Amino acid sequence: MFFVLRRGKKVLIIGAARSGIAAARFLLDQGAVVALSDQKPIEKWTAEALALKESGVGLLPGEPPSWLLDQLDLVVVSPGVPANIIPIRYAERAGAEVIGEVELAARYLKGRIIAITGSNGKTTTTSLTGELLRNAGLPVQVGGNIGKALISLVETSRDDGWTVAELSSFQLETIKTFHPSIAVVLNVTPNHMDRYETFNDYAAAKHRIFMNQTGEDVAVLNADDPTVSSWASGLRAKVIEFSVRKELDNGVFLRGRELIYHGEVLLNVDEMKLRGLHNVENVAAAFAAGLAAGADSRSMNATAKRFDPVEHRLEFVAEIEGVKFYNDSKATSVDATLKALEAFAQEPGKVVLILGGRGKKAPYAPLEPLVREKVRKLVLIGEDAETIANELGSSAPYERASDMKDAVARSFNAAEKGDVVLLAPACASFDMFESFEHRGKVFKDEVGFRAKAQRSKEIT
Repeated sequence: MFFVLRRGKKVLIIGAARSGIAAARFLLDQGAVVALSDQKPIEKWTAEALALKESGVGLLPGEPPSWLLDQLDLVVVSPGVPANIIPIRYAERAGAEVIGEVELAARYLKGRIIAITGSNGKTTTTSLTGELLRNAGLPVQVGGNIGKALISLVETSRDDGWTVAELSSFQLETIKTFHPSIAVVLNVTPNHMDRYETFNDYAAAKHRIFMNQTGEDVAVLNADDPTVSSWASGLRAKVIEFSVRKELDNGVFLRGRELIYHGEVLLNVDEMKLRGLHNVENVAAAFAAGLAAGADSRSMNATAKRFDPVEHRLEFVAEIEGVKFYNDSKATSVDATLKALEAFAQEPGKVVLILGGRGKKAPYAPLEPLVREKVRKLVLIGEDAETIANELGSSAPYERASDMKDAVARSFNAAEKGDVVLLAPACASFDMFESFEHRGKVFKDEVGFRAKAQRSKEIT
């Protein structure tokens, strides 16, 4: 039996970022007594979080006091906070229920849920799935890890509608009753090894997406991923697979340059704006989810053809003197960077690759073959620059940059006409930036400044 929210119930939210703030607002509206805690000192809290004090939320910088933990009915944990920290374990032993914001939202959302997870490709697939359903005439809203906290979508949810949710492994750690009608796992490759003890622990967190599914539900699985495909036989849900490497009896697969489902051509992938085989995988997964939700295949074809790359995901920024700049700041894992490099494997020019940031304790060695073959120079930034130099320094020339402005300048100087400068860092951003979005914006601003200077030079 889980916690039932009633007026006057005492709730602690741990983590004063986006999902924590949204959860605080929702719980206040339900009449709960709410406190918001964060390890950061109060002067580093956002204005949005600080404004909650005026609504009656108690703000607790640092570790919450034990006297408060003894009184709680519910603890809502933000994704960035490990659920096994001592205050959370203390509160749970004292009788509080501990859940995440996704679980809280799931208990109030109307309609059905499509949940999408994976090490890479979540945002593109989630965005595209939302567009496929919307343009097919189905009521749909999109949120989760992609931008809007799920709890903020409760008010706009409909009994006849769909909520498409991007979910991280962190968010899946704290679900209990969360029940997606369609659950999609794109891939599971080593990531967040700074949080999980083993790869199996990380994979187990991803697998939780299926825990409440029944035989009436659908699981969409990557048939090309050995970890994900191994789960098919143990699920209660009906399985639809997708593949870019083999033909499937019941799934969406790539034959030549066409995506096929039960003999029907869904899409010629050369007509997409998205680059790279990994994006073909993402589109195949989105089509599988759309078909399971009842979207018309002809409508989905038209939507997929005009779908633009999501910001910070292999996003074309500018071309300067024959050098093309691409922003893939969302490539925060080694596997994501590998896929970004593969997208340019057939290009005639070389790649100048900007790598580095706060590492996730995953080896960079998987990049070595493509770096050796395709990269003209590595430009290294951030905390893990030395580690990357040690692991990849014999595969390509490299130099270190002090900041993003310096990295863009060094990359442009190293590139030749026909080359690509690619920001695909294989690391988190928090050593130098507020987020991967902030990192990508700074990169785009620096490239834009150079492009503007080049245009001025041409005019004069």
